[in-house]
Amino acid sequence: MKTILLTGPARGLGLAISKKLLSEGYRVIGVSRKLTSDFEKLMSGKFSGKVHFISCDLEKLKEIPELVNGITRKYGKIYGLVNNAGIAFDGVLATMHGTEISKVLRINLESAIVITKYACRSMLTNSEGRIINISSIIASTGFNGLSVYAASKAGLEGFMRSLSRELGRSKITVNCIAPGYMETDMTAGIKGDKIDSIRRRSPLGLAHVEDVAGAVSYLLSKDAERITGTVITVDGGSTA
Repeated sequence: MKTILLTGPARGLGLAISKKLLSEGYRVIGVSRKLTSDFEKLMSGKFSGKVHFISCDLEKLKEIPELVNGITRKYGKIYGLVNNAGIAFDGVLATMHGTEISKVLRINLESAIVITKYACRSMLTNSEGRIINISSIIASTGFNGLSVYAASKAGLEGFMRSLSRELGRSKITVNCIAPGYMETDMTAGIKGDKIDSIRRRSPLGLAHVEDVAGAVSYLLSKDAERITGTVITVDGGSTA
């Protein structure tokens, strides 16, 4: 059974990814600050023994090495890493508090880089692996009030492109998935005219979390073993 390390697994998109991967026979190790009742149900239901939760505040970068090392000791080599954890603060840069800027960059970008550093060591010893970063279309389109969030996601995509070249010879793929607007807890604060504008730009309608989970599943599969260094956009056509 292949082991997938998934950050931010317990609600919204992360929960959908968890369900999808478990249904396809992967072992899912979910890492987040808090355990939700929905994820707890997964752990006690039909997937009991195949899904596990580890509490970790990813903002505390110094705790990440032992987190990953502990996972490999207990569950064996990591096949796939899905960097899904992310936060956003909706507000213009001029009035955004410094702590909010630091928090977004620390969780969305720095923690993903550090956890990838240690997870890819496990993959290198096996000459096999998949690294998937959940980005956003905002990394390339921009969005009013989300400049720092956009910067963190653009950084994640740049990181992916360079790392794909470093790890390609070891048969480790590195890709990003860029979802468009989806109705999740993180986007709940975006309301009114902004949502209406997004809907009008999406010929297929708003993307669903299940659509993105399907893209994650594909990139983890054997069918995607020659795909690396790219961004897959899942946005209902809003950026077409």
